[in-house]
Amino acid sequence: MELKKIALNDVHEALGAKMVPFAGYNMPVRYSSDLDEHHTVRKAVGIFDVSHMGEFLVSGPQALDLLQRVTTNDASKLTPGKIQYSCLPNTQGGIVDDLLVYCLAPQEYMLVVNASNIEKDWNWISQFNTHGAELKNVSDEMSLFAVQGPKAIEALQPLTSVDLASMVYYTFDKGQFAGQPDVIISATGYTGAGGFEIYVPNQSAKEVFQKIMEAGAPVGIKPIGLGARDTLRLEMGFCLYGNDISDTTSPLEAGLGWITKFNKDFTNAPALKAQKEQGVRRKLIGFEMMEQGIPRSHYEIVNAEGAPIGEVTSGTMSPSLGKGIGLGYLQNEYTAPGTEILIKVRNKQLKAQVVKLPFYKPTV
Repeated sequence: MELKKIALNDVHEALGAKMVPFAGYNMPVRYSSDLDEHHTVRKAVGIFDVSHMGEFLVSGPQALDLLQRVTTNDASKLTPGKIQYSCLPNTQGGIVDDLLVYCLAPQEYMLVVNASNIEKDWNWISQFNTHGAELKNVSDEMSLFAVQGPKAIEALQPLTSVDLASMVYYTFDKGQFAGQPDVIISATGYTGAGGFEIYVPNQSAKEVFQKIMEAGAPVGIKPIGLGARDTLRLEMGFCLYGNDISDTTSPLEAGLGWITKFNKDFTNAPALKAQKEQGVRRKLIGFEMMEQGIPRSHYEIVNAEGAPIGEVTSGTMSPSLGKGIGLGYLQNEYTAPGTEILIKVRNKQLKAQVVKLPFYKPTV
């Protein structure tokens, strides 16, 4: 299958990015080193081009009804300018995808979905659209920049009249940005370092990207690749679809009970409610290595007797903490913080312990 290209593919190549296939797209994985880029975001500011993400517009009198049917969170709580983290449950107890729901106006929403699931999510949502909500897939028309780090406001404020410092987490504003009208500027973040997301039409993307780079130059802005994005999100314990959540993991097992609201009827709600009442048999937990070693996805987790008790879903050497960290599913009796477990790294069993998330405690 031929890789899709984001609008600024050539710009990233000119910046010296190493490009790799990711979710069907040719994407920048790094420009310098993952370590340097990680610390740039934690200490200053970086810009990620995440234009591979999908965007769907849902509007009309039946829009809210459709969202309430297909998502686990209660979208009726949203008002214009607010954003909600949610997920699309399947009929087998798993997750079709996790997503963000933006309330653009009364009866008007934007869904932001994972790149690898754009077609899958579109087909899934469409089959429930039996009451005539207006659905539009604008994924191929939009570019998305995530400007992340403690100096993000300093970098971006000269480009907009929107008061960025007053923007609360999981809200957005719409205004002029870098000379472009009606730009969505949001504050959701996937790094724990603070910052904003900028949604622009593809035809404006190059100009906006260049203006962000120029405005951010005095505070040391750098382009950042997907490599550092992964270590940053993992330090926060944020789930990555395909690793930590999937078609076979329930929202309750994944610690997403807080976005699973049983005050409404949604796909597979009765089964998930029963699971909540009975209690889950396994849970997604965070762990830190107590011995030298890097945990990786699919490594087996065992108890002191060597019996399998779970599996690593995401793992890395944390640049901020200087130790191996990971997420994984464990049998319920091993999930309390402080519990010692063993990670099978090649032919060794290395000690680790369950910890409370996030791994990295942001100071911003």
